[in-house]
Amino acid sequence: MQRIAILGCSGSGKSTLARKLGAALDLPVVHMDQHYFSPGWVEPDHDDWRTTVATLCAEDKWVMDGNYSKTHDIRLPRADLIIFLDFPTWLCA
Repeated sequence: MQRIAILGCSGSGKSTLARKLGAALDLPVVHMDQHYFSPGWVEPDHDDWRTTVATLCAEDKWVMDGNYSKTHDIRLPRADLIIFLDFPTWLCA
């Protein structure tokens, strides 16, 4: 496993799991939120965001957490493993 995508609702533990897997497997961790928002929580242009995601996914190794369903077509085919944290919303809140 060299590329792991972690999906799930907000608060489900995606980032925590990504950090732990990255450390255990010696893989770089990519938190998509850190690449999505510019200072002041400014969202990127749709096409620019897709280009950023494609660049991140082109790397040979990663653990990538985040939903961003409009980029699943880019991320999921590159992943060796997809983990979906399927917890009820009430638990994540």
